[in-house]
Amino acid sequence: MATDVLRELGPAYLGSRLKRLGERMQAGAARLTTDAGLPMQPSHMPLLSALDGQALTVGELVQAVGTSQPGVTRGVRQLVEMGLVQSQQGVDQRKRSVSLTPAGVTALARARLHVIPAVEDAVHALMDGGLDAFMEQISQLENVLSAAPIDVLAARSSREVLTIREYDDTLAGEFRDINAEWINAMFHLEAVDNEVLNHPREKIIDAGGAILFVEARGLGIVGACALLRSGPGAYELTKMGVRESARGLKAGEFLLAEIVRRAMAMHADPLYLLTNKRCAAAVHLYEKLGFRHDKEIMARYGAEYERCDVAMRYFPDAPKQTAGL
Repeated sequence: MATDVLRELGPAYLGSRLKRLGERMQAGAARLTTDAGLPMQPSHMPLLSALDGQALTVGELVQAVGTSQPGVTRGVRQLVEMGLVQSQQGVDQRKRSVSLTPAGVTALARARLHVIPAVEDAVHALMDGGLDAFMEQISQLENVLSAAPIDVLAARSSREVLTIREYDDTLAGEFRDINAEWINAMFHLEAVDNEVLNHPREKIIDAGGAILFVEARGLGIVGACALLRSGPGAYELTKMGVRESARGLKAGEFLLAEIVRRAMAMHADPLYLLTNKRCAAAVHLYEKLGFRHDKEIMARYGAEYERCDVAMRYFPDAPKQTAGL
């Protein structure tokens, strides 16, 4: 059985879920309308009801039903074609007045007799006694959205998009998978890679190092980076990777800045890294945050990986590059 995606995706998809619910309810109401011999659709009923006993401009109809002007204009045009409403030049020559035709008055009366009560009864049965509370919640939701749309409310959120997570053993699999993804995509896992990725606690944490993760809201853990103690005071920044699904979020830069701060708190000297020219984007990021190419680091540590042809050392006082350089 196929998964109901909208049920699983949560509150961020509430609009889509409510739209789907509305479509399902309107489909049943449309069948009742057809059975009653009426030509309009349920989506036309708010317009017909708003025009009951009065003529309105399109702008006034938009305010009355609370939907978009293109939608109202399209609905009015359809009702005109059915002969249920008429559009005439208003007192203000720049505006047209929309009103019910005699056929529209009759159609609305028949809907109120044969369709609307039946739909109301069905909704009461559907809500099983909870209709009044539900309608009140809908009204509250509409009032809040009128004052502050979703994008404005989202901008007020105090939750961080990216956060740092400390290593614990439940994240060992994430550490391996994130790094195996990018290493296998560009190179191949070497013996030294497997040794560290398969035993992160023993090889990194218990040896005096650290592992940090970056978590993206809505995506989970998307990146990892480690500090591997390689000698008295010496730390290798290693096994840094970001999942392909999170590229473009600046998660790597966020994580790198935090791991460098952690290294400085641990008095790392030297703090260095080993990489490859093919990782051009990563090399540029390292340069941006204060790493510089270093021949001495290459001579001392570069033989550790077959793929290593770039060695860099962190200089705290190095001028940081701007994003455009």
